[in-house]
Amino acid sequence: MLSKLRFKFEVRSVQFEVMPYQSFEELEVWKRACRQSVNIYKLVKLSKDYGLKSQIERSGVSVPSNIAEGCERDSTGDSIRFLRIAKGSNAELRT
Repeated sequence: MLSKLRFKFEVRSVQFEVMPYQSFEELEVWKRACRQSVNIYKLVKLSKDYGLKSQIERSGVSVPSNIAEGCERDSTGDSIRFLRIAKGSNAELRT
């Protein structure tokens, strides 16, 4: 749904503009999230703390996955919900 819209919004005094796109695969934020996920797998590959390792890997994969799913949803509300989930997963990685 977001692919058909063009709008501006502000979050915490930062202005954003959403531009039309054909596929989530064109979005720089999705590309960066994918690279982040790959780097996470490389960083924790040798970790013996399997519980923490698994949680970090799942959070890392969740970010680009939720961006993609949000972009493919048919309603703006659904799209925004999945983008918020991606944001939450990214916060989980920073914790």
